[in-house]
Amino acid sequence: MLSVLRNLAYRHLFTAQVIALVGTGLATVALGLLAYDIAGADAGSVLGTALAIKMVAYVAIAPAIGAIADRLPRRALMVGADLTRAGVALMLPFVDQVWQVYVLIFLLQAASAAFTPTFQAVIPDVLPAERDYTQALSLSRLAYDLESLFSPALAAALLTLITYNWLFLGTVFGFLASAALVVSAVLPKPVAPTTPRSGSVYAKATAGTRIFFATPQLRALLALNLAVAAASAMVTVNSVVYVRDRLGRSATDVSLALGAYGAGSMVVALLLPRILDRASDRAVMLRGALLLTVVFAGLGAVTAAQDGSWRWPALLATWAAFGAACSMVLTPTGRLIRRAAPPEERTSAFAAQFSLSHSCWLLTYPLAGWLAAAAGLQAAVLALGAIALFASLLAVRLWPSRPAKAVEHEHEHSDLDEGHPHILDAHRVPAGWRHSHDHLADGLHAHR
Repeated sequence: MLSVLRNLAYRHLFTAQVIALVGTGLATVALGLLAYDIAGADAGSVLGTALAIKMVAYVAIAPAIGAIADRLPRRALMVGADLTRAGVALMLPFVDQVWQVYVLIFLLQAASAAFTPTFQAVIPDVLPAERDYTQALSLSRLAYDLESLFSPALAAALLTLITYNWLFLGTVFGFLASAALVVSAVLPKPVAPTTPRSGSVYAKATAGTRIFFATPQLRALLALNLAVAAASAMVTVNSVVYVRDRLGRSATDVSLALGAYGAGSMVVALLLPRILDRASDRAVMLRGALLLTVVFAGLGAVTAAQDGSWRWPALLATWAAFGAACSMVLTPTGRLIRRAAPPEERTSAFAAQFSLSHSCWLLTYPLAGWLAAAAGLQAAVLALGAIALFASLLAVRLWPSRPAKAVEHEHEHSDLDEGHPHILDAHRVPAGWRHSHDHLADGLHAHR
């Protein structure tokens, strides 16, 4: 898997991603302590509102960035987002009002909503070979999981030497280093659109969403996003309730539970490049989603039990299984989007995925918290498990398996350059490139 890091441009971009993630992790810890200093016992409410603001920024800003991405140099867009995030992090230690926290969090997350889809859209151009791109997706998944383990540990170690305000300085350095690495990376020129993008700002902002609704695999991905959001919300929101209240264990064990989730995700991310050489994206992703429903059933049994020393290891195993199943769904996602969207529409498509997936979390995060508080953990497990089951079955319905060669059709592409990832299996003909596959209602095949 690490062989993909031999590509200098990707190595710089991946390092930028890792450093920025660590900086964000430090900011997350520091923000919790800042909220406590400002709001005291109401810190949880402040953080909950900040999380909702984060999701709103993601849902609203990402499509808007997709609408103007073709007018802006990608490097300038990513560097500008990093510098904005660094500036916001630099101001956070000086706030003393809750409303100031909310404003700065919105600005920080709006910049992240600009950076992340643009970054995701650049990687397929840097790594056009599908095997390399698959390895990059696994590395990215590993980076997110390792950050969730490493950043809290690093923050805890630093807090023995410095006050939490200094953690924000680490965030500033992280974003500045990310910007420097993006500047140093040699990025390929974006593919010029075969037809100029026209229409209103609204039409451009919804271009990525239209690609999703026009492509069967991406329609299924919308449902898969909801299934993953149901599981990850249960883990993120209610881990502390299970560990501290239901099991009566220490605060340190909350980190162990979250670490089990990350470990399950990392194991799958390490294995997936080889698995995807032999199995289809559909098989892996749908099985991962259906596994989520099985894990919810197991969590229901753990939740119903009133005593027993087995409950703690069972919870750790359940959280690890959630992480593994979520990784089975999330890791191959970029492959679907790359195949569905032409190069000039990739930023819009990744922005749509970023926005639509976070819309699911905007629903499931408060649902997981409110239900657990108002009706108990078992009610939350049943409701979120039902959502995961419904979403998984819907994804199976929306993403039918290929019926042998019944839906395959031969066609030609005259507007794609040699080396384009979609025509790697095609052969030369006088008019361009010819190959066959099942029907795709995407930007490359709109008129075929």
